[in-house]
Amino acid sequence: MSAHDPDVDKLRYPIGRVSYRPELGPADRAELVDRMAGLPARLRDAAAGLSDAALDTPYRPDGWTARQVIHHLPDSHMNAYVRCKLAITENDPPIKTYEEAEWARLPDSSGPVRVSLDLLAALHARWTAWMRTFDDAAWKRGYVHPKMGRVPLEKVLQLYAWHGEHHLGHVLNVRDRAGGVR
Repeated sequence: MSAHDPDVDKLRYPIGRVSYRPELGPADRAELVDRMAGLPARLRDAAAGLSDAALDTPYRPDGWTARQVIHHLPDSHMNAYVRCKLAITENDPPIKTYEEAEWARLPDSSGPVRVSLDLLAALHARWTAWMRTFDDAAWKRGYVHPKMGRVPLEKVLQLYAWHGEHHLGHVLNVRDRAGGVR
């Protein structure tokens, strides 16, 4: 299969690529925050009963395993949470990127997924409760990403609501393909 194979693209982007709306209203933001708040439970349900063999199954050719994806989510979302804190407390702070693929190869990405599921649940409980306190001015604050330029928190919300569901789709696809429930 080539990199442009539609079947591989569907595995890589099970819910499609991220798209942004330039302006969100309060109801739109609330709906996205609710989706983020519900992600940990949905991911826990998707991972429930998966065998080690299923957890160690890549979601696509040359892709991460379901286990790596589950561990990646709190890694990524912790970075985003800290970036949001910086954006609220500083004026357009520059942020540092990190090597996601290298993080996924670290030994802590091969352990039990329960730990990362718990971490994601705690992180999202705190993050989404905090985001519910943002006013319009807070959503317009942002940080400066080395490749993306200035990123307002309203765009961060859209990205991470999508990101969680994107990776949830990977775990669900592995579950469906591998039949890896114990």
